[in-house]
Amino acid sequence: MKRQNVRTLSLVITTFTYLLIGAAVFDALESRSEQAIKNSVDEMRVDLQTKYNISNEDYEWIEQMVIEYTPHKAGPQWKFAGSFYFATVVLAMIGYGHSTPSTVAGRAFCMLYAAIGNTTITLIILNTNANHVPLGIPLGIVMFQSIGERLNKGASIVIRNLKKICRCKKTEATELNLMTATSVLSSIIMTSGAAVFSSYEGWTYFDSFYYCFITLTTIGFGDYVALQNDHALQNKPGYMALSVVFILFGLAVVASSINILVLRFMTMQAEEMHREDTDMGPASENVNTFDDELTPNGKLLQQSDANLCNSTSSDNVSVCSCTCYPRHTDIQSVYTRKTRASRLYRNDASGTEEELYSVEAVPAILEKRASV
Repeated sequence: MKRQNVRTLSLVITTFTYLLIGAAVFDALESRSEQAIKNSVDEMRVDLQTKYNISNEDYEWIEQMVIEYTPHKAGPQWKFAGSFYFATVVLAMIGYGHSTPSTVAGRAFCMLYAAIGNTTITLIILNTNANHVPLGIPLGIVMFQSIGERLNKGASIVIRNLKKICRCKKTEATELNLMTATSVLSSIIMTSGAAVFSSYEGWTYFDSFYYCFITLTTIGFGDYVALQNDHALQNKPGYMALSVVFILFGLAVVASSINILVLRFMTMQAEEMHREDTDMGPASENVNTFDDELTPNGKLLQQSDANLCNSTSSDNVSVCSCTCYPRHTDIQSVYTRKTRASRLYRNDASGTEEELYSVEAVPAILEKRASV
């Protein structure tokens, strides 16, 4: 089995194992709290219905009204400021879910807008060996990736200058240096952003840091969303601009880290493919396959099995790794191995096929020759 197949299978198994571990941990951490909250809410519902003599139908109606009113507590969500914030969230593929289009036209435009912003159907024709390859360009991802590349370039220049100042022997910025720089920058953005959001939103610092992490990793649960208190979308334009800049710049920094990881992975994959090609090169040069037949270099194998391992010809080439089967250019018969029958045959010049011996007999022959 090829190394790529083994690696893919290992990644699949590791991912599913990671999912099972995560499910077990979340179950242990959250299930009891969930049940306790549900029991508390049920008790409050019974007390409220008993105190105000509310029927089940009326309670469900009130409950639905409260759920639908929740997004409007922050003020109008679809004026220009709120729409701009929503468009930013769509382009960044965060998807808080704090506000969603309610009209058919709004939902249709949202799908079209997301398709253009995230998976633009733009075709680039690459002429490589006369093969035209169409590629789709995701606008938002490409923008973040491009900014991330510029950040990596700037970081490499800074690192190179610092190494020159420190008089290091090697002044070039390595992948580890860039990863360290982008990780430090990401940490600075998250910690400083958490402090800002904690001040403006009244959250704890841990909750604010949790919001920053969920946002910049584009998970976007929506349990914490900025600009949803005190009509901040209309009354605090500076805070809104800061939130948008935080999202865009923070995602660009994260993209720069991802860019380094992707490049490193592509480099490792290319090196592994080159290594496999190098390892298989000597054998593949001497093997031609035709349907289910295998012939060494399309040439002729020795007719007599007495010469299998005793040839002194300088033209020895083997199909197997042990160089036990020499090839002679002066023989006019062909030995082939048919995989289904597991037999070795000889085809003479007249086309007559003669069975020599089964593949199972080869080890015994080799052992006999080795003892000579």
